[in-house]
Amino acid sequence: MNTNPSAGESEHPTDERLVGSDRVLAVLVELAKYPEGVSLDEVARAVSSPKPTVHRALASLCRAGLAGKDGRGRYLLGDEFLRMAFANHEQRPDHIRVQPILDRLAARFGETAHYAVLDGSDVVYRAKVDPAVGAMRLTSTVGGRNPAHATGVGKMLLALRLPDLASVEEWVGDRVLEKPTPRTAGDAAELHQQLKQVRAHGYSVDDQENEPGVNCLAVPLYLSSPSEPSGAISVSALAYRTPLVRLIEDLPAIRAIVNGAFGEELS
Repeated sequence: MNTNPSAGESEHPTDERLVGSDRVLAVLVELAKYPEGVSLDEVARAVSSPKPTVHRALASLCRAGLAGKDGRGRYLLGDEFLRMAFANHEQRPDHIRVQPILDRLAARFGETAHYAVLDGSDVVYRAKVDPAVGAMRLTSTVGGRNPAHATGVGKMLLALRLPDLASVEEWVGDRVLEKPTPRTAGDAAELHQQLKQVRAHGYSVDDQENEPGVNCLAVPLYLSSPSEPSGAISVSALAYRTPLVRLIEDLPAIRAIVNGAFGEELS
């Protein structure tokens, strides 16, 4: 008997394990979309896998505490997963350091303040503070993503990373830029013009480009380097309540808060 398997024979078990791992992760990601729980049938349809296979994946997640069942037998993220996620989030130094900034911005404007970083073609929100009263529902969530070219924070960071049309075109590649609203930049040339304005002004705006009725102003945040931003800070506001022109007029106060020079004279 040949005990030395061929390359093709040895690769098959590895491929199966990778597929199984990917499927478990896909199930975990799907559970995150249903805070009130989801049935086995729904998960199986969502990940396009047989119910017995998905059931085994869910059982593995449940054993690890990463998934659980509610009183109706529906699956949801487990307490251990939430514990790890929140513990990791709370221990991130950038989250701790930006919290007072976001608190002050939300209190000053009565609007939502964000801290986000660039990740490929998206921005990822690391922290968010809603005002004490009058909070609005936005698509942004801590850990969530939005298209970078459609957001103030994203355009701020892209402007510092993509200095010319060639770099913008390379970043866009063969993608069709998503247009959440009719005001969103739809191609590399249009985005390049917007980024030129961002560099000229030192701040960026989202004039209802990511969500209708919502505008924002963003500035870079330098936590660990004077030349490389760690992310961007924004104030996102309902356009009818806090027009974009007011945010621009209050740019000195926003910069002072972000730079740590906020004082009573600005309130």
